[in-house]
Amino acid sequence: MRKILALSSALLLLVLTACDPGRVFEQNTDFPNYSWDVQQKPSFTFAIADTAARYNVYFNVRNAADYGFYNLYVKHTLTGPGGRVKSSLLHQMILLDPKTGEPRGTGTGDIFDHQLLALPNQHFAQAGNYTLTLEQYMRQDQLPGLMAIGVRVEKVGEK
Repeated sequence: MRKILALSSALLLLVLTACDPGRVFEQNTDFPNYSWDVQQKPSFTFAIADTAARYNVYFNVRNAADYGFYNLYVKHTLTGPGGRVKSSLLHQMILLDPKTGEPRGTGTGDIFDHQLLALPNQHFAQAGNYTLTLEQYMRQDQLPGLMAIGVRVEKVGEK
């Protein structure tokens, strides 16, 4: 029975992956107690093989309705093969409408998911592993209501 369940799970994963041909990488990190502490700096490592292609890099954010701000400031640091820093930039992500407080993104109940284009049309000149590290840059150390953050890398024009 376990073998059948494992085989079914592997087949489902294969089918879901096949439905998303442009995706090169996607991973999310859940925050304990649904709160992002300033000391937590999630890192995401992905491999680039095709240096001729262009890539879009997205940030995935999951928040609860009780998140106390309409926006989220996140700093990224992108490190390339050999450990050299390729880019570092501060991003402002709008999670709720600033005037009405209505949540943006998709969701049901009090949980909302956002996929925000952070680095459009990126060219990775060197094949190898790249690491994207994210830091929250808000004015308080704890951000209750933030449930997860992640990164998605996809080839431009292949959805």
